[in-house]
Amino acid sequence: MDVPLTIGVLGGMGPAATIDFMTKVLRHSQAGAAREQDNVRLIVDSNPALPDRNAAIAGTGPSPGPGLASMARGLEAAGAQLLVMPCNAAHAFADAVLEATSLPFLHLVDETVSVVANDYRSARRIGVLAVNGAAQARLYERALQAKELLPVVPDQPARAAFMEAIWQIKAGDLAAGRAGVIGTANRLIEAGAEVIIAGCTEVPLVIGADDLAVPLIDSTDVLARRAVAFARRVI
Repeated sequence: MDVPLTIGVLGGMGPAATIDFMTKVLRHSQAGAAREQDNVRLIVDSNPALPDRNAAIAGTGPSPGPGLASMARGLEAAGAQLLVMPCNAAHAFADAVLEATSLPFLHLVDETVSVVANDYRSARRIGVLAVNGAAQARLYERALQAKELLPVVPDQPARAAFMEAIWQIKAGDLAAGRAGVIGTANRLIEAGAEVIIAGCTEVPLVIGADDLAVPLIDSTDVLARRAVAFARRVI
């Protein structure tokens, strides 16, 4: 087996979501490994000190772009050959990563929407569970519309409840966060969503496929699976 490419992870947004991504990389890596030494290598910069993405997109706080660029250069210097960023909202600043190095970068939003378009061809109305920053930047809305899919997004009260749930999850209150996430997802289903995208990497920390009446697309798992495949040069 060829030596897999080394995956550099721009993480810490938040830390638990980065650990979840690493766990999923290991699971997908083990599926193609005959022995421990065949698993993919990760170099992880888990940096929770980066400025808040939501505030930056809203124009009320500093940009994380310079910090992300510095992380990308540091990962390249450490030996990374492929970059990933398991935070959806941070992809509003993906250009900072792309401009910082010449390494390939797997775009979390684009990879997730490609899975929806390819694996759920009969679904047209796609629910998006995403934080304020990702919604304001229209990350999923633009990617879905480019595939001729209709985004279904929370109204303002549901968005506020979802944001509160995400802050609870980030603070470690998973039970309260789970209730808020499920509530918002069900609102999207009531509005006609045929598939739900977990467009925030905190969402898969508290809900899974069995919790909803429609398919749930875990963006963290999509990125992990695609990163392993890319590292093994099978895509």
